Amino acid sequence: MLQMVDLKTQYQELKPEIEQELQEVLDSCMFIGGPKVNQFREGLEQYLGVKHVIPCANGTDALQIAMMALGLKPGDEVIVPAFTFIATAEVIGLLGLKPVMCDVNPDTMNVSIKEIEAVLTPNTKAIVPVHLFGQCSDMAPIMELAEKHGLYVIEDNAQAIGADYTGFAGKKVKAGTIGHIGCTSFFPSKNLGCYGDGGAVMTNDDELAAKCRVVANHGQSRQYYHDEIGVNSRLDAFQAVVLNAKLKRLDKYNEARNMAADYYDREFSKIPALKVPGREPNSTHVFHQYTTQIKTDNPSGTREKLKTWLNERGIPMMIYYPVPLHKQKAFAPFWSGGSLPVTEALCESVFSIPMHSELDEDTLAQITDGVTSFFKNLS
Repeated sequence: MLQMVDLKTQYQELKPEIEQELQEVLDSCMFIGGPKVNQFREGLEQYLGVKHVIPCANGTDALQIAMMALGLKPGDEVIVPAFTFIATAEVIGLLGLKPVMCDVNPDTMNVSIKEIEAVLTPNTKAIVPVHLFGQCSDMAPIMELAEKHGLYVIEDNAQAIGADYTGFAGKKVKAGTIGHIGCTSFFPSKNLGCYGDGGAVMTNDDELAAKCRVVANHGQSRQYYHDEIGVNSRLDAFQAVVLNAKLKRLDKYNEARNMAADYYDREFSKIPALKVPGREPNSTHVFHQYTTQIKTDNPSGTREKLKTWLNERGIPMMIYYPVPLHKQKAFAPFWSGGSLPVTEALCESVFSIPMHSELDEDTLAQITDGVTSFFKNLS
């Protein structure tokens, strides 16, 4: 059976380099911090064109560290799209803040200024745009709104590392470096993924970077002197070795994902029942996922039948995400609003197929033929 992400084939190219570097870590016994982590931090700062990268243990920690460093207080409202992975809103609730869910754009599946303005209140203190599936939300109007109302912007860039945004009069900036603070994950399946857990916070603000470092290190700026309550969140040297190897190849990986996406677009645009992923005009796309939609005029149960059909042919299919955040039991105490129709429709219609940098034309043909034959058989 094919894999949604083929890490094994990717590893074969990296194996000699990674194993040599891992042996150096074992020989040095510098497992936490040290030169490998510093090398990765500096390399990612250079790649992103950002002043500060603060590595941490995972992407969820990155979001929590960011919100703690910004000094958000219990009860403060934080706007977050309802169509995203739970981690984005989970840390908001964990810190006693109030997650305020909003709808998303039906084409790009990202949040836009219109949806944010619809839920903005005097209690709003921050906005968390999620760069979903590999492309930026339209950040220029979001930043303008934030400046107007004195709000913080925290970019959830767990799925779009390497994407370029050009909405500021054509100036090219990397996803995750636009807001007051950016957060990312290095979970193994990410475009830039390690072989365990890892994450990072990014910012151009010197004071905010210093605060993040303190928060991530038990609230201490020097050992055993704790100025505030913090957390323990560190990237280990083994993960830094993997990330150093992959960072050098990230643009190549993202180019390969785009070639696969172009193939999918070409084949799926021939199927009337499908809607290919929309593109944000001001952003490149790095296709963490290739997520398309079954149009709503198709019979109920079509998506489930498609999944069974593909699985029988050795083709995996995933649904990101089947339940919107505002309908999750965990968020019932925070949600008293009505319907978010776009998000709810997406949760009923989206599906994702294999997307990674090792897809060759034969595999792409196998996947697209499987989808095409289903809809031909259905009609």
